Amino acid sequence: MSRLPLWKSNWDTEEKNWNERAKKAKVNFPIKDLKVMPQIPGITEETAKGLKWKSLKWMIQKDSKMEVLKGFLKHPMKYGWEFLKSAFKSKPYKRQGDFFLYGVESLEQFEELIKDKSSVFILGFSYCHKPFECPSGRFTSECIYDDENPVCQQCFIGKTAEITSTTDTIFLIIPTIHYIGGKIFEIVHEHIGKNVYFIITACELTLEMFGDWGNMVNIRGLGVRLDGRICNTMKAFELSEQGIKPGLTVVLDDTQQRILEFLRKRL
Repeated sequence: MSRLPLWKSNWDTEEKNWNERAKKAKVNFPIKDLKVMPQIPGITEETAKGLKWKSLKWMIQKDSKMEVLKGFLKHPMKYGWEFLKSAFKSKPYKRQGDFFLYGVESLEQFEELIKDKSSVFILGFSYCHKPFECPSGRFTSECIYDDENPVCQQCFIGKTAEITSTTDTIFLIIPTIHYIGGKIFEIVHEHIGKNVYFIITACELTLEMFGDWGNMVNIRGLGVRLDGRICNTMKAFELSEQGIKPGLTVVLDDTQQRILEFLRKRL
């Protein structure tokens, strides 16, 4: 049964109830977590060299299902021009802490924008942000969110799935960059004339590499930097795109709370 009306009418109580359930679940069925947060750069110095070219090469060469190409070819002149405009900027985003801002000036501005219920809102999570014990499997685009499952009860993705369960939010789990690229094209083409806003979690390398592609289709929103066992080299990124991701990534507590504040404004 959806708990959305309760979250909408009494957020503070529902969040307290969620946190209490999560604590009980952790006692009875603890899931793996990071004992120590690794101190590593978001992108290695070698990987940072020629990153825009590496991104373009990856998107073209690895688009085996033509998920991105099909969308691009609907408006090739328009998308090509917008991509070039973004690519010639030193950075395709502004940054505030763990948040990468695409097409918005500040977190405060984004908070106001998503109050517009006529707009389209995407909430997406990288698959590597899932718990190892996820009942849907880790390298999948699935999330069965079950509020009786002790893993889901401890999962931040599960928490947001409950909050947005019957809203008009487009909820996505992202296994590959081509998957989310294809989905973005689909959403934009299905909602012509509407503003599209997003919150998507990803490693810093991914947020840096593919910001120009989001700008190309004129969607606006926040990339949320993952911490933990992130991909910060091209080799690690390539393996993760094949579902090989032995490390666990997390969104830091303060950043999680800020995401929840945005969702509260959207309800």
